[in-house]
Amino acid sequence: MKNLNRRQLVQGLGASALSPLLAGHAMAQSSDIVIGAAQPITGVFAFAGVAMNNGLNDFVQWKNSKGGVQGRKLRYVVEDSGFKVDQGVAVFKKIMAADKPSFFYCDGTPLVKAITRDAIASNHVMTSSTSLASVVADPVNVPQHFVPGATYGRLHEVLMEHIKATWKGADKPRIAYVYSESEFGMDGIPAAKARAEKLGLPIVVEIITKQSGIDVTTEVAKLRRAKPNIVIFQGYIAAPMPEFIRQMKEAGLDPDVYGTAWGLDRPAFDALAKLGESLTGVSLYATGDDTSVPMIREIRAYLAKNRPEISHVSPFYLSAWFSGMVFAEIAERCLKANKPLDLANMKAALESITNWDTGGLIGLPVDLSRHEVLAGRLIKYNMDKKFMEPVGGWIKV
Repeated sequence: MKNLNRRQLVQGLGASALSPLLAGHAMAQSSDIVIGAAQPITGVFAFAGVAMNNGLNDFVQWKNSKGGVQGRKLRYVVEDSGFKVDQGVAVFKKIMAADKPSFFYCDGTPLVKAITRDAIASNHVMTSSTSLASVVADPVNVPQHFVPGATYGRLHEVLMEHIKATWKGADKPRIAYVYSESEFGMDGIPAAKARAEKLGLPIVVEIITKQSGIDVTTEVAKLRRAKPNIVIFQGYIAAPMPEFIRQMKEAGLDPDVYGTAWGLDRPAFDALAKLGESLTGVSLYATGDDTSVPMIREIRAYLAKNRPEISHVSPFYLSAWFSGMVFAEIAERCLKANKPLDLANMKAALESITNWDTGGLIGLPVDLSRHEVLAGRLIKYNMDKKFMEPVGGWIKV
């Protein structure tokens, strides 16, 4: 996909104010600012999709209760994608035609890839997604998109920096990587290896598995021979991590266990806790239990009033809420400058976000000029409190 400048973005749309597309877009701008979404509310990732849908919907309601964006209300339009690309594309096209959204939230990497050309051609939509894939943090080839946090590669760079800074052993730590043969599993590994080499950290074994439904006996035997001090899992939500831990303990191995992002949610830390293991890993955001963070307090107050049944604020919820925050900030910057919400203006607004206070949701001033966040923080499961809590400060890479 070639680089597109502002002139190329608007080329073919026509300069006439009577163009049907521009006229429809102008009508949308005169009223609500629409955020569309294709969420995996059913299907294999429904456990995440429901939280993501709640997070983006709740942000919209919360933001509107604060006056909206420059006095204009946000409006959230969502349909179920089932985490199926063809279904997600159909949802995107339907919402684009009917509601002319300025922003659209996708259910993952495949859908972002599938709709990118149409999103660019529309000239009126910015997109985000739960995806942390490096391929969609690309201001040149995917100019309409931003990753809501660090990419998988950046998270692993943060982890390597943490290990280097905190390792207390007399010898260098022996690091093992266990990851799934999926984009979720493999995307961040090259960056991890490059940062480990730069820092002089030895990766003594790499094990690649299917994402689930596997017998890990052979893989645990490889770990037993490699004798790692640290085992890093990537590309799993829970299984087969608990079985790895169980068999490692039976084999006399007791390494520190790390993960990242979506592998740090309740299914993983609860399952490992039952085996006596406190999961540690790199988080994109403050934890949902950290009420020292102003934005977490806002979220908790909203939930207490509107969704009192929710006690656990998952990283999927926080990710969608954060995407909503960025959508609103882009719109705010365009409208303050009296610029229409077209792609070139919104992309420029996104890239102008270089010292942004997120209310502590990300604990450093956020720079989105590269369409991703170059920071993360270690969190660890507290066996007594039964939730994840911070370990050290935020690390920028």
